Amino acid sequence: MEKNVLRLHSAPIEFGTDGWRGVLGVDITLERLLLVACAASRELAHRAPLDFKSRIIIIGYDRRFLAPEFAEAIAAAVRGCDLEPLLTVTPVPTPACSWAVVNRQALGALVITASHNPPEWMGLKIKGPLGGSVEGNFTKAVEQRIAVGVIPTPIEARTKRFDGRQEHIEGLRKKLDIPSLVKGLEMIGLKVIVDPMHGSAAGCIKDLLQEGTNSLVQEIRGERDPLFGGHPPEPLAPYLKQLMMEVKSSTQKGEPALGLVFDGDGDRIAAVDEKGRFCSTQLLMPLLIDHLARVKKLPGCVIKTVSGSDLMRLVAEDLGRQVFEIPVGFKYIAAEMLSKEVLIGGEESGGIGFGEHLPERDALFACLLLLEALTESGQPLGERLDALQRRFGISHYERIDLRLKNLEIRHRVEALLKAPTPFDIAGQPVIDVIKTDGIKLRLDKMHWLMFRFSGTEPLLRIYCEAPTKGKLQKALFWAKQLAETI
Repeated sequence: MEKNVLRLHSAPIEFGTDGWRGVLGVDITLERLLLVACAASRELAHRAPLDFKSRIIIIGYDRRFLAPEFAEAIAAAVRGCDLEPLLTVTPVPTPACSWAVVNRQALGALVITASHNPPEWMGLKIKGPLGGSVEGNFTKAVEQRIAVGVIPTPIEARTKRFDGRQEHIEGLRKKLDIPSLVKGLEMIGLKVIVDPMHGSAAGCIKDLLQEGTNSLVQEIRGERDPLFGGHPPEPLAPYLKQLMMEVKSSTQKGEPALGLVFDGDGDRIAAVDEKGRFCSTQLLMPLLIDHLARVKKLPGCVIKTVSGSDLMRLVAEDLGRQVFEIPVGFKYIAAEMLSKEVLIGGEESGGIGFGEHLPERDALFACLLLLEALTESGQPLGERLDALQRRFGISHYERIDLRLKNLEIRHRVEALLKAPTPFDIAGQPVIDVIKTDGIKLRLDKMHWLMFRFSGTEPLLRIYCEAPTKGKLQKALFWAKQLAETI
């Protein structure tokens, strides 16, 4: 038996759609993080091309409880693999680590974060040499390395550090004309209110716009709070009441405002328009497609997940762009971005990537492009979105997460959905069935209902888009009744 090794935890370590996450102190412990960091580092080195000289692994972390300490600890694990850890000096948005990997030509990155999950969660994301999240075959190889049972001992030493946050901001500032952007915001009199949800994107918009001396940019919930105010740091309407109030109050005082929202690790985005209405990527994506294709005339197709709004497809096709609809999960979008010329790729949950940038979500870059689109048109967000919907059709969208009592009920619901498709839903005929991911029942243009299960727990996600609120609620009520009466 080898000496100086760490022995494995008895429970298996399994990766989800983007990294390894779980409850801190239960699923995620320091011992287990060291195991994962060692295995991931070795796999990154193993997959590097023979002529790849770098031995650097970027290490970043968010603002969660113990995140800085865990980041320092896994640096020792990286050294134990005969690789060179490079640690950020402050908490950073996860895209800053992706940027650093590409900018510094590193082997990859390890990021201590649980993203948008509840405060008691912790996790680790792995980024490959192109900056994107590693694919499923990579994480399976990491799991296999861990299962072997022998991991090198971490080596304690002083860890080299760098300002990953500032490096990312400086890189983004070179991609757009920031002075013109600020002047455009001032010309249309649009105040920007930023809500980083206590996460690692705090202060970034002010720094990007170099806006520290006047009142163009205001920030709320910018201080570190590992409890995130008692809610998951996820950019969803129920968690954004303060921002909505701030935006509406500013507009009522004669100063139209835009609310910008980031999740806990700064890779997801949402917005609040000048009327205080929540705007998810279902609405932001069509606007960005219009801006990038019509105004900037950038090349490429559009990638959307099957749960994404039809408005994305209608806007893209009107501009002559091909649209690909793929399963839910940004890893599928990233794979498309590496295989073809992509204008933009986005998912329902807030992640947006751009072909001109990285094969990964970057909410800060998406924010800058959104601001650029608004200054180009001279209109605030709500007016732009209303104009798009008047042209292509009104979209009402909602997702319900329905927790089933047990996996047996899940299996019964799955069997029912695999049976012959119902002829109609709440009186509306079904005209098409799509099985790209889950089951999507199309009822009409801009009207569909989708069922999709979580991969690891008895959770049924029900998505619906409809041209009226009445049709939306009828379809969702029908779907809930179906699931709850099994």
